[in-house]
Amino acid sequence: MRIKQRLLPEQLPELQGVPPLLARIYAARGVRHARELDTGLKQLEPYHSLKGIDAAVALLLDAIEQQQRILIVGDFDADGATATATAVLGLRMLGARDVHYLVPNRFGYGYGLSPELVAAAAPLRADVLVTVDNGISSIEGVAAAQAAGMRVLVTDHHLPGEVQPLADAIVNPNQHGCMFPSKALAGVGVMFYVLLALRARLRELGHFDQRPAPNLAELLDLVALGTVADVVPLDANNRILIQQGLARIRAGRTRPGIRALVETGRRNLPQLVATDLGFIVGPRLNAAGRMDDMSVGIECLLADSQEEATQLARRLEELNRQRKSVEQDMQQDVEQQLQALDMEELPFGLCVYQPDWHQGVTGILAARLKEKHHRPVIAFADAGDGLLKGSARSVAGLHVRDALEAVASRNPGMIVKFGGHAMAAGLTLARERLDEFVCAFDQQVRSCLSEDDLQGLWVTDGQLQRNEFELELARQLRMAGPWGQQFPEPSFHGRFRLLSQRLVGERHLKLLLQTEDGAVSLDGIAFNVDLERWPNPNIRFADMAYRLDVNEFRGRESLQLMVEHLVAVG
Repeated sequence: MRIKQRLLPEQLPELQGVPPLLARIYAARGVRHARELDTGLKQLEPYHSLKGIDAAVALLLDAIEQQQRILIVGDFDADGATATATAVLGLRMLGARDVHYLVPNRFGYGYGLSPELVAAAAPLRADVLVTVDNGISSIEGVAAAQAAGMRVLVTDHHLPGEVQPLADAIVNPNQHGCMFPSKALAGVGVMFYVLLALRARLRELGHFDQRPAPNLAELLDLVALGTVADVVPLDANNRILIQQGLARIRAGRTRPGIRALVETGRRNLPQLVATDLGFIVGPRLNAAGRMDDMSVGIECLLADSQEEATQLARRLEELNRQRKSVEQDMQQDVEQQLQALDMEELPFGLCVYQPDWHQGVTGILAARLKEKHHRPVIAFADAGDGLLKGSARSVAGLHVRDALEAVASRNPGMIVKFGGHAMAAGLTLARERLDEFVCAFDQQVRSCLSEDDLQGLWVTDGQLQRNEFELELARQLRMAGPWGQQFPEPSFHGRFRLLSQRLVGERHLKLLLQTEDGAVSLDGIAFNVDLERWPNPNIRFADMAYRLDVNEFRGRESLQLMVEHLVAVG
């Protein structure tokens, strides 16, 4: 693992009122003008350039005016859950009286709108079907819904294939010919934009002449959660959506379900930041789709009473504990598999599989292996009927969905289906083709990445001066975001003297540190360390990549370093 400092532009932007260090941090993330830091709702990209938005609005307007039954078909991750809740609540706010939702069970139906799911939805007798966070690849499912008498609106953000479904309307910023400038919208963001456009049309038609128009900003807490949890790039538009949602959550103007999930995760509502949504709230919501049925998570988000929300959040907490236990067992299985390999000769594209692995946890397992071994990883689990389902996670330099498409094009019939993004994707293939696929995937990755690309790189914002190790600076950085994918939380590096080391919990290393010149002493903590290397009282110095962190204990705050990378140097 190498440590590298982020490059700064030759000329730093003029950001009035922004501390010099924070100004450099913003500049290193591509901020060129102060207006890019304006997170007011007026700065949101307008909806007009979204391809298909007029057709979508016309379809929903007709459904509302005729009081038709609308069925929302979601996905079983946090983005899909928040998008489903946003669609249900938003359409009801705008006058729809008969709105239902259906989310496919990961283990029964798999991802997206399938013909089997359409058949299961038949008893609901919906007039209009709206997909959220899925649908762009559901060619057969859309056709089945239309054959059953439903009009279909697809709202999605995933990359389309060469052929798109013949839906009545499609809204997806990544569909061919869409001029909407923010291609990074999450599924929940796409649905939010559809609601904005629908409200504008209703206002034009005089629906709100006798009553106030609904405040769709009340849905931004859901939009923020889904956007962060789906790990989409935080461009300027997404940062606005997240910051506005966070502001509502911090002020207590949030759904009872989000409040309950925050409290279950032992976070302070007024101090909540984007990383809390990603690492605390999101995993608890995702646990429903991974271990059971995402309907539990959606009902938590839709709950009107705090009591009901708290009960559902406790159920999600239990599912999350189960997920962690299963994940630990799977990680042990993988380590045993990899011990049989020469670690210096790992494939460029790593595929792992064991028959008894849990389908819902393969994505997390792939992500953990990617971080540890610095290469694209696909983790497979049995899906029944001789099929395997794989979850892929990638590294910089390899667009994993495009890599799967390349493999599929050179090996017709090998991959049953696939889809996803640059950094994450999913696929299904026949069990008997696994060995063949493993070789083909490795070859494709080798054509895109070099040995150097697999060494691992930790990019930081440089070294801090002794006067910058301050609690107030840590507070500023924590609240300055929102930080996330492609707009990373500030991190730094340096060499420190190790004054003391001790384990806390099972695998966490508590440190007392001193800057190399001995001028500043600090607390530090490193999570999930290699127990074969740490603690080691013989090591006196270490190079570290770290974040400034605010440690809260018994009502008191203190500065600590959150150590993300630790290498002994003597």
